[in-house]
Amino acid sequence: MEQEIKQIDRGWLEGAAKTITFIVTKDCQLACKYCYLVGKNENERMSIETAKAAVDYILDTRDFFNEESVIWEFIGGEPFLEIDLIDNICDYIKTQMFVKNHHWFNSYRFNFATNGINYNSSKVQNFIKKNWTHLSIGITIDGTKIKHDLNRVYKNSEKGSYDDVVLNIPLWLNQFPTSGTKVTISSPDIPYIKESVLHLYSLGIHEVNINVVYEDVWKEGDELKFEEQLLLLADEIIDNGFYKDYVCSFFSETIGKPMDINSDNRNWCGAGRMLSIDAAGNFYPCTRFAQYSLRSKSARIIGNIKDGIDKNKVRPFIVLDRIVQSKQECIECNVASGCGWCQGENYDISETGTISQRSTAICKMHKARVRANNYYWNKLYRKLEIDGTPKDIIKRVKNNPSFC
Repeated sequence: MEQEIKQIDRGWLEGAAKTITFIVTKDCQLACKYCYLVGKNENERMSIETAKAAVDYILDTRDFFNEESVIWEFIGGEPFLEIDLIDNICDYIKTQMFVKNHHWFNSYRFNFATNGINYNSSKVQNFIKKNWTHLSIGITIDGTKIKHDLNRVYKNSEKGSYDDVVLNIPLWLNQFPTSGTKVTISSPDIPYIKESVLHLYSLGIHEVNINVVYEDVWKEGDELKFEEQLLLLADEIIDNGFYKDYVCSFFSETIGKPMDINSDNRNWCGAGRMLSIDAAGNFYPCTRFAQYSLRSKSARIIGNIKDGIDKNKVRPFIVLDRIVQSKQECIECNVASGCGWCQGENYDISETGTISQRSTAICKMHKARVRANNYYWNKLYRKLEIDGTPKDIIKRVKNNPSFC
């Protein structure tokens, strides 16, 4: 009897689309303790005139924006605080793509990551109905009430937001049943990983995309606690057959292997190939290079809506690869695959302001994940063999990097 294993949704066109991000507001109802947006405020809000100017420049500069498809992304803060503005921007985008006979017309997506608090508002729901066929929305819920409320609290208070968010999960899943949530792990919430992933499964969320923060927040011994939680989670997923219908991105066949300096030398991050726009009309290689994302460095601006993109300021990002920014121990690491970094964080922690100095704060956490990941796959293969799964199915599982 064949046993199906749930696959990870790798995303629309698997990264082939251009991602263009509008920072429509820097305000948010929450003050999440692990949030990298250190400069959130209530004052900086994008105008429709700035947004239109950005759209016009992008659609008219086809030699630079020549990807087959596009993801128009809206972030904050909390983007749905500006749903009226977003609605107007999206109407303008659709109209101009049609008027200009642009190759992105009908090959686009509007993308949102929201805290979910005002998801059920009439304005948000009307926007969803209006743009249904070109829409992707993810609600962030961190797991159990204890884990979620540990970090995701309302600003100016310590009140957790779990109760307000979980109320909107059924509506969201009814509208976007295949959507996943994004879970963030920091040092204080390590003990809640296993029960949080299982809790999200129980809510009907079939894909849990989960990662540790790249910032240097880790304490001595965190990696051992992390590994223990992943081992317990692996047992639960396999023993209860959750692998057939649910995904947890911590377990991946593609991680924990050496990397070749020639064939595996791509940059982990997409900075420079994406574009972000803020309320002032400035362009950034990624949102993490805007000032409200940086703790110690100045914003890295690559252009603006008036003068366009300065290709000389983009070029350093385009030529980045793994070898250029890695220490020798990282290049030679036996479990290097799957160990990522954030280009903005690299820049923020660098001594000289370079983007070529890789942050290695998650090194021990990655190695712990690899050990748990090996345990997971060895146990799963053994279970499939004992259960009588045909060898060709097991081979297909092993050879398919998209399996969880």
